[in-house]
Amino acid sequence: MNILSAIESALAKENLEVIKRITGKVFSELEDDNKIIIYPLNGTDQSVRRDFLLKELKQILETKTIERTKYYLNRLRKSLSVQKEGKINEINLNRWKEYEDIITDSLWIFDKRDSSGAHKADYWGNFIPQIPNQFLKRFTKKGDWVLDPFIGSGTTLIECKRLGRNGIGIELNKKVAKAAKGRLAAEKNIFEIRTELFTGDSSTIILQPLLRKLKVKSFQFLILHPPYWDIIKFSSNRSDLSNAKSTEEFLKMFGKVVGNTYPFLDKGRYCAVVIGDKYSSGEWIPLGFYVMREMMNKGFKLKSTIIKNFDQTTAKRNQKELWRYRALAGGFYIFKHEYIFLFQK
Repeated sequence: MNILSAIESALAKENLEVIKRITGKVFSELEDDNKIIIYPLNGTDQSVRRDFLLKELKQILETKTIERTKYYLNRLRKSLSVQKEGKINEINLNRWKEYEDIITDSLWIFDKRDSSGAHKADYWGNFIPQIPNQFLKRFTKKGDWVLDPFIGSGTTLIECKRLGRNGIGIELNKKVAKAAKGRLAAEKNIFEIRTELFTGDSSTIILQPLLRKLKVKSFQFLILHPPYWDIIKFSSNRSDLSNAKSTEEFLKMFGKVVGNTYPFLDKGRYCAVVIGDKYSSGEWIPLGFYVMREMMNKGFKLKSTIIKNFDQTTAKRNQKELWRYRALAGGFYIFKHEYIFLFQK
């Protein structure tokens, strides 16, 4: 079935009943079809999600006037035949309803982490794969380059492989970097992109020769998930942000990483920072807002503040009653969220 030909045929009619009959025939033929519908356009095959197409056709079938019916048919024809792709992503805005998987709200709630493929939850402190997945789909295109200077277990690079983005990750801890490389090798490279993982200090590593070796001039997206200060001690390395002696030192160390990577992000492109607050000595330390201010001081423009539900650590999950008692006794609330700040250069 040629969907576009059927739409053209319906648009050529002036009888509402005839138009609905043609549209209904297309609708019925799609009900038992595959999830993805392939149709020809200018000599090449195009694809569209069946659920999106069915919703659009159902809306047309429910119209009451020929004017409204043809308006929706024209809109559907345009969505299938004209690509209105964003400058920094592959989202076709003529088919924006098709992207239900992309979150546009500032509250992100995930029931569970994606543990498919090479993704594992065994590294204490890694973020859930859905975070880089959302950002890569919305702020990059296939073939773009992504930098994660706190790569940890390799989550961002695994998502790069899955979505066809090139990526570079930097990890301070040699043991963690070795494990991440093993995970990365286990993920299929269906888009034949490049992912490189370097061991080093992101605040001092010289990026230019690394990029020159890869024949890359710059990055199109930057994502940072630093330690939440000393909540988790990741190593004994003095350069590890989790070993900072004070809030001021933590921010200074983090600022050096930002300053070292900022010049290599293309102007106008985006950067995401995932960070949480800290509670110490009876005081809530708004680490997230301090980090946000540090980013802005480095030249970034704040675009969004996202609140994400926070999965409890294994230790807290096994001590719910104890933490509830501590909260009641200490006059504070238990962490159930973390921040994701979105910036633009």
